[in-house]
Amino acid sequence: MATRSARTDWTGGLEDGGGHVELLSSKAGRYDVSFPRRTSDDAQGTTSPEELIAAAHSSCYAMQLSALIAQAGGTPRSLDVLADVRLSPDPAGGFRISGITLTVRGEVDGMDADGFQAVAEDAKASCPVSKALTGTTVSLDAALI
Repeated sequence: MATRSARTDWTGGLEDGGGHVELLSSKAGRYDVSFPRRTSDDAQGTTSPEELIAAAHSSCYAMQLSALIAQAGGTPRSLDVLADVRLSPDPAGGFRISGITLTVRGEVDGMDADGFQAVAEDAKASCPVSKALTGTTVSLDAALI
């Protein structure tokens, strides 16, 4: 199986420094990172580990859900998956990812709302990124459109 790589260069301290994260395997881009922007409501054009985790989780979940819908006899027409990753102070010190909310809206042929909910829950538990994030509470809001 494949290995994917990313690299970050960083200059300076936590509060006054900054860097860039580069997606090496895909060569899809190089993005600014900054701790003050990471913890701010306004990212001002920078990304963060939490945003990158959200991207990984939403795409992995969509792939897994489409596979499980097909295994259950449905046909996925479209899936719109949003992952919200929350960074919060850690009572033990520093910060932690305090939770992830997956929101999915699906247009699926051959599956009712109960069947969709069941495969959506199964995908939440079985996608590889969800498995990697054990120890983090992941909630799900799934519905057909």
